[in-house]
Amino acid sequence: MADVADVEAALIAAVLAALYPNGAGAPSATGSPARVFRGWPTTSLLTQDRAAGAVDISVFGVPGTTRNTTRWGIQIAELPSQPSLTVGVSGNSATFFGTAAKGDLAGVLVTQTAYVYQAQPGDSAALVAAALADLIRADQICWLTQATLTVPGVADLVARTTSAVAALEEWGRQEQEFRIAVWAGSPAARDSTASLVMQSLAPVAFLTLADGTGGRLQFRGTANLDGDQVASIYRRDMIFVVEYGTTLLNTNPTMLFGDLVYNGSVIVA
Repeated sequence: MADVADVEAALIAAVLAALYPNGAGAPSATGSPARVFRGWPTTSLLTQDRAAGAVDISVFGVPGTTRNTTRWGIQIAELPSQPSLTVGVSGNSATFFGTAAKGDLAGVLVTQTAYVYQAQPGDSAALVAAALADLIRADQICWLTQATLTVPGVADLVARTTSAVAALEEWGRQEQEFRIAVWAGSPAARDSTASLVMQSLAPVAFLTLADGTGGRLQFRGTANLDGDQVASIYRRDMIFVVEYGTTLLNTNPTMLFGDLVYNGSVIVA
């Protein structure tokens, strides 16, 4: 679930990418070391970094600026997924491939009777075939050769695999102001750093958050605050508003085979 910490983390990642386009191990784009962090800096930290010629960039949610912007009911989006197990069918034989992952299902449909195995993470294809063969043998003959099962005397056999589907549920939305403050030892260092931050964030319409959703990013305003010139601290604040959702990740089961009614007849699909 995305919260204020996730938004701050996404803003920090965007700022770091602008200041260190070649990675944290390379020099910054401004030529001065930069420290990017959540929260408000202490006086000792600012003094220490000014002495080292470094620039500080703080990111934090402005208290009292949260607003409920929920405009609709619960929104559910299923996330695409593919089973780790696959199966191929040839006549009355089914051969399984791969290794099972959490939520994988494997099944065989024999003469309108479904046999389904809930695979366990790490199950091999041979183990899945053996488990299904045991289920089928309760009703009829089933041969097993490694990861291939064969049901003799059956004209047509259906085999399928699927996996549970992750569903992201959005229960509400909110917006909040976030202050990105640049603290530098000179107006030039402050201006060059703030300019890079603005250039990186201005084109961004949506921040990618930890849960995979997007936070709508809008610029609200900026100001230079040079009241601490005596301490050689030159500051610029940039205010952004981010609207993001409150989400919950659930897992929905999927169906391998089901009964359909068509013109009064029951069809197993």
